[in-house]
Amino acid sequence: MAPRLLIAARVVEAVREADDVRSLRFVPVHRPRFPSFPGGAHTILQLADGTRRSYSLCGDPHDTSTYQIAVLREPDGRGASRRLHDEVQVGDHLYLSYPQDAFGLDPEARRHILVAGGIGITPLLSMVCDLPPQSTAELHYCVRSRSRAAFLERLAALPVDVHLHVADEGRRLDVAALLGVTAPGTSVYCCGPQRLISAVRASTAGRPPGTVHIESFTGLSSERARQGEPFEVDLTLTQRRLGVPADQTLLDVLREVGVPVDASCEGGICRTCVVDIVEGEAIHRDTCLSEQERQGALTACVSRGRGLLRLLL
Repeated sequence: MAPRLLIAARVVEAVREADDVRSLRFVPVHRPRFPSFPGGAHTILQLADGTRRSYSLCGDPHDTSTYQIAVLREPDGRGASRRLHDEVQVGDHLYLSYPQDAFGLDPEARRHILVAGGIGITPLLSMVCDLPPQSTAELHYCVRSRSRAAFLERLAALPVDVHLHVADEGRRLDVAALLGVTAPGTSVYCCGPQRLISAVRASTAGRPPGTVHIESFTGLSSERARQGEPFEVDLTLTQRRLGVPADQTLLDVLREVGVPVDASCEGGICRTCVVDIVEGEAIHRDTCLSEQERQGALTACVSRGRGLLRLLL
């Protein structure tokens, strides 16, 4: 996939929203407004040293004078979240990509049930501002403690039913009771930790295809991404054949030989490094592509090939 166009942006607001959660609001530097985006979209943020990370846009999609993201401090991460908490200040200039839409609302649904855990509230905030006409919604927000619940004032003002589930107050969400039986025309959306996602998947296992939408912020670890069988790739545009060893990812090898492929999360969750497959069988280890998308693409950061893959690179 070709490198993405980036938009120069200036930080105009930085707010502590909850324990270890900081929001940043941006305005464009060289244009009056940012591009429009649907609820649930994300952007790729580029720091001054070129580091890129994917963040959900959590502002109102109907107001593109600013973009807003929220960042969870991750002590065990690769450093970007720490820098966005401790170093980036109002007035700083960064770069943002055009919005990427992979987690949108179902326009045909008459009822929407949105389930968030922790920082997973961010894409759902923009989604509830972008509901299709004549549809209803309820939002369930799960946190360990009230001090870790972000955007509470904003949630209280939303025109939907909002339910806060605080674990240390004895108010855990009963996922099975909520989703076990739902009316026809209902779509379910979930973003949060793997335990919550697994519970939602289990409770919606019998639902019609296309009515359950999942976004995960937890990807494959760097160590696990570099474990697997060796394989080969033919790059059809550059006319090269490359070998991918068992202890490297496809993205590693492409970088070594100078083939430009954008990347951000490097855990298979953000879609930034998606590459088109011309021919061959991929071993998919991402959490961002649908089964239909997997028929013709793979994520270079975590997925592998079986034997020989021909790629549009």
